[in-house]
Formats: sequence, structure tokens, C-alpha cells
Amino acid sequence: MLIRLFVTIASIVMLASMPSCQSKKGTNLQSAEAGTSEAATIGDMYFINMYGDTIRKIMKSDEEWKKELSDLEYHVLREKGTERPHVGKYTNEDRKGIYVCKGCGMPLFSSKDKFHSTCGWPSFSDIMDMSTIVKQVDYVIGYPRIELTCAKCGSHLGHVFDDGPQPTGLRYCINSISLDFIEEKN
Repeated sequence: MLIRLFVTIASIVMLASMPSCQSKKGTNLQSAEAGTSEAATIGDMYFINMYGDTIRKIMKSDEEWKKELSDLEYHVLREKGTERPHVGKYTNEDRKGIYVCKGCGMPLFSSKDKFHSTCGWPSFSDIMDMSTIVKQVDYVIGYPRIELTCAKCGSHLGHVFDDGPQPTGLRYCINSISLDFIEEKN
């Protein structure tokens, strides 16, 4: 019990002492601690995106998700798992287009913000619309990280770190299996 209390207090102190990382849209890494997104919410069923559109959240049972997703997709998207590094089909993807949530098709990332980070997962320096992703602190590996989930369907996407390129300084590290890719047509 004392160890858990010590780890919790130490984690809070570490998180509070981290330098602020401002993105070009004015969102900083620490804002995730409260479990926030940039979206305005309307109860538990809707959120409003940056264009003012009201988006209905997708509510499905575990059984419904299991019917739609492969075992690995279910593990990553619904059980907050992580695919192995360097095996995802979008890790080295260089075509122009957008990356959407595998669970619901919500547009999340643009290829213009994708970069090769050598971490083994697709990495992006920014989000297309901050309201489409919910950020919250997780302690799964013993220290705080900022988890990213889809605002529309709640699927686990990955994590954000403060070691990305400028101008945001952020690295959105995303599981390939959490995404689908829509290639830009000329």
C-alpha cells in the first residue's frame, strides 16, 4: 500500500515537473491529465468538432466489436494493447492521404504531418482536428504516459510524447492496426 502511494505521488511530481510542450494549435501535453479533448461534449452521446459539427459517438458492446474486428485489432483497439514495433503496415507508408480510425472511420491524421521517427510505429507531429482525439493519463507501464483514444468510438490509438519535430514538438505514436489509410486522389 505504501509503495503504491509512493509511486502515485512520485508520478504526479514527475508529471507536474515536465516542461510545457505547446503545439501550434495551443494544446499542451499536460492538458491530457484531466482526460480531455478539444471537443465540446453534449452528454455522453455527442461531441462537437472544430467545424461546429455535432458528431454522434458510437456505442457498441464488446460482443459487437469482437464480431467486427480481428483478435489482434480487438486487443489493440478495445483492450488498449500495442502491436509489435516495425511490423505495422503504415509504419513506412509515404503516400499522400489521410489516416482514419479503424473502429469508425473518423479522420485523425494527415500524411503531411507523418514523419519517420524510428520508434517502430507510425508517427505524426499533429492531429487533423484536436476534437477527434481524447487524451488521458495512463500508468500501465508504471509511469505516466498520455494515451490517445478516438473521440467517436473510444478505440485506443497509441500515445503522445514530447520528443517530436517542430513546430509542435510532439510525436503522436500510433498503432498501425488502429488506422485505415485513404490515399489522396490526384
